[in-house]
Amino acid sequence: MLDRRPSHDDLVDHLVRSTALQRGEAARVVLDVLAYFDETTEEFVRRRHRELQSGGSVNAEIFERIAAELPHRAVAPPELSVRQLRRIVYG
Repeated sequence: MLDRRPSHDDLVDHLVRSTALQRGEAARVVLDVLAYFDETTEEFVRRRHRELQSGGSVNAEIFERIAAELPHRAVAPPELSVRQLRRIVYG
């Protein structure tokens, strides 16, 4: 069966030409960027909560910061209240 994932060889080629990256490194960068943008809103909220919490921030600061970051995502989700953010993290 054929692999149905789209090829990003043209982007990898561009990165190799325009940066000091080797082909394998450029392919990993492309896959990392695609994974980043494939992250759902819920996954983003949980990940950022963990990151900010491990950095010593408290929930009041964390949820305010996440709410401020969400509109700047590549595909911005609808505005979420602090309560909705808490429910994503804690269920």
